[in-house]
Amino acid sequence: MNLTIASGKGGTGKTTVAVNLAVAATREGRRVQLLDCDVEEPNCHLFLEPETERRRDALVPVPEVEEAACNGCGECAAICRYNALAVVGSSVMVFPELCHGCAGCWLVCPEQAITRGERSIGDLVEADVAGLRLAYGRLNVGEALVPPLIAQVSALRGDADLTIVDAPPGTSCSAIAALSGSDYVVLVTEPTPFGLNDLVLAADVVRQLELPCGVVINRAGAGDDRVHDWCRREGLEILLEIPDDRRVAEAYARGDLVLDAVPGAADLYRDLMRTLMARAVEGAA
Repeated sequence: MNLTIASGKGGTGKTTVAVNLAVAATREGRRVQLLDCDVEEPNCHLFLEPETERRRDALVPVPEVEEAACNGCGECAAICRYNALAVVGSSVMVFPELCHGCAGCWLVCPEQAITRGERSIGDLVEADVAGLRLAYGRLNVGEALVPPLIAQVSALRGDADLTIVDAPPGTSCSAIAALSGSDYVVLVTEPTPFGLNDLVLAADVVRQLELPCGVVINRAGAGDDRVHDWCRREGLEILLEIPDDRRVAEAYARGDLVLDAVPGAADLYRDLMRTLMARAVEGAA
């Protein structure tokens, strides 16, 4: 099962749910892989504390121009929709940070003066920790190409009973990239007007992608019933309500697993995991 934990806004507890659910499933004897696709601010590893990590550069293709072979015709710049190339006189200037790696420039070059090069946009990290397999990406500071790094993290999916993806918050291209390949989406929200507003946006995106989804309400009891009412009207299942408990925030601040720090939390996440596996069976039927 490929499960994505998403949210319409940051700070709802999405990563807390992803990490604790992954550990709960592992302790139930399942083979679990956790992919942290929030590559601009990955933090799943902070709660799992892997002792050893395997790192490599995340590379994307960029054009390299052989000036001696280039006649300055400008066809490469004309095909580029991202203005990653510019012809100045008879020379071609390349702006690699703008390149999206579509390969159009080296395919149309009549002189074959452009070849495929590579540049690093960040790191890919893999580790085995707490009985599960962890993988995450870390984008270079100032880098704008988020979806390609998310795609490379997603490509690390292996043979697991359950793959959990911690998606970036929001409804931008990066969040949509993390949803690719999902069997089920868990939308984490909070019972506040802001939480409801962004839950509506996130649910709309998931529905347009035609993915089944359910809702986890974090900090339940701290707000009002508008999230409950909206889910009921929209036919969205509330999978779990996590009580508003100061001990959860304290565990998060220490980098501890809520499963271990808060009595009763382990049962909540085990029940959530079993509910989700049941939904997977129902979806496959």
